[in-house]
Amino acid sequence: MTRDELREKANDLPLLPGVYLMMDKTGKVIYVGKAKKLKNRVSQYFQDSAGHSEKTRRMVAQIDHFDTIIVTSEFEALVLENSLIKRHMPRYNILLKDDKGYPFVRMSKEEYPRFSLASRYANDGARYFGPFGGRGETKAALDAVLSALRLPTCHRNFPRDIGAERPCLNYHMGRCDGFCRREMSGEEYRRRMDQAAKVLEGKSKPLLKELEGEMLSEAEATRFEQAAALRDRIRSIEALSKKQTVIAGLCADTDIWGLFLGGKSCYAVLHMEDGNLTGRETALFQSPVEETEAEALSALTAQYYLPRSILPHEILLPMDTGECESLSEALTKRAGHKVWVHVPQRGEKAELRSMAQRNAEEESQRATSDAERSARTLDLLANLLQLPQAPDRMESYDISNTGKSDIVASMVVYRGTKPLKSAYRRFHIKELDGAPDDYASMREVLRRRLQRAAEGDEKFLPLPDVFLIDGGETHARAALEITERFGLSIPVFGMVKDDRHRTRALVTPQGQEIGISQNQTVFSLIGQIQEETHRFAITFHRESHRKSAMRSQLDGISGVGPKRQEALRKHFGTVKAIREADVEALSAVVPRDAAEAVWKKFHETP
Repeated sequence: MTRDELREKANDLPLLPGVYLMMDKTGKVIYVGKAKKLKNRVSQYFQDSAGHSEKTRRMVAQIDHFDTIIVTSEFEALVLENSLIKRHMPRYNILLKDDKGYPFVRMSKEEYPRFSLASRYANDGARYFGPFGGRGETKAALDAVLSALRLPTCHRNFPRDIGAERPCLNYHMGRCDGFCRREMSGEEYRRRMDQAAKVLEGKSKPLLKELEGEMLSEAEATRFEQAAALRDRIRSIEALSKKQTVIAGLCADTDIWGLFLGGKSCYAVLHMEDGNLTGRETALFQSPVEETEAEALSALTAQYYLPRSILPHEILLPMDTGECESLSEALTKRAGHKVWVHVPQRGEKAELRSMAQRNAEEESQRATSDAERSARTLDLLANLLQLPQAPDRMESYDISNTGKSDIVASMVVYRGTKPLKSAYRRFHIKELDGAPDDYASMREVLRRRLQRAAEGDEKFLPLPDVFLIDGGETHARAALEITERFGLSIPVFGMVKDDRHRTRALVTPQGQEIGISQNQTVFSLIGQIQEETHRFAITFHRESHRKSAMRSQLDGISGVGPKRQEALRKHFGTVKAIREADVEALSAVVPRDAAEAVWKKFHETP
């Protein structure tokens, strides 16, 4: 279909909630999305692309046709979107691992049921719990539950092997009550298995109350051995949530999410029960470079929770995804109890959110090399600025002055994400007459810099991939005038500050603002560049101002010309130090007659 045909089809869609599937020429699904109003959302893709991200432009260029599914509510759209993403694995959606990596625990339906691990849910009459984490940790957690309830973990087949041979080592070590013995009843075995199922369902608290009641009854009946066995079982179950991440997740009252998008993106989920941290889960995932944190978090939380049958009562997110309410509704219906998804603003819960954020970032940093972090940051920057490729060399400029004297400029160079200090340059503004003019000063600096490069001066080569100018649209336009005069097409952007003097955005010479705060790594890099450029300019300006102040104090002294002034400045540093020096100290730098003249300048009254 042509773009016009796609736009016409989108405009014919109803203003109803639903899910849409974008497909390429081969019929492969390349993106799945949801919408409150299908017409409004889908038609946006085929309007003017100026406001689209690079990812969206690339995706739209590949769309040949699309399909939609109308649903009755937002949360139905959320559930269906997640299901379709799992089925089609579209390249432009954030994708968690397939369910094959998240095992279920299967409880067979027979006289003596047994637990086993399964790759996916099957409609075979058995009970399924999960999905859980990795197979290794899930197996360890399952063994811990069985040991806590003293159930068999061996491979004997019941009832066939009951009484066939002596109990195994687990019985003699106190890890199993020996259900292979004839005196153990099938009813007790099934009761214990039901108790294990309750733990796997996250219902350990009701089970513990039930076992405590049994223990007290046995103690009152003076059956102390049975009471002691129940006490040990209670302690073992209580210890599970502190030892096993999988079980801790099941027992959680609250999940706290952290998210970090970087060289290797990572999420962290902290599991809390009764105010205590019982476990932590982290995972790395692949994210399209143009995805915002809110978009990534929305996709991750839906894919993480919607397949699960056991859910916490509260889920704390680090930021608003715009879908907290619909996710809460979907999870509440699935869990059978209220699930509250929200962003904590203050207090202890906000501190927990920050803790989860740190966990995600630290895990990502451990798994990501400096080169990978740098490459991703530059890729993000290139996408934001619509550059053909990630910038290798960036130059940043700032003007500093006090009135119309001592106007200077700084040129700071970044190679990738690191400062290249050997390439820094300083400029004295020479051509300005009258009042200070930052725009004229910027034009002079860029002209001199590019002229030196055109003349083959190696100190000003190579040319940068991007010019970053401290200032707004007008500053950027002044710089662009000079690059165009030299016949160059180097992109120019102004670095715009907020009320607290922090970089908040980049701006083109045409006045288009480009927000950077939604990408933390880019925000940090541009902020660092601007601070370094400002620091270098201010340092140079202070040094220049100090020199000029000293020259004005030493001008007119007999025998003290520019060379001797410079010698005094280098030796003493400040006018105050020269004023406080005696003739002998001054004579160590300049001839004695000049030293006496300097001393008289500062000590003889007029």
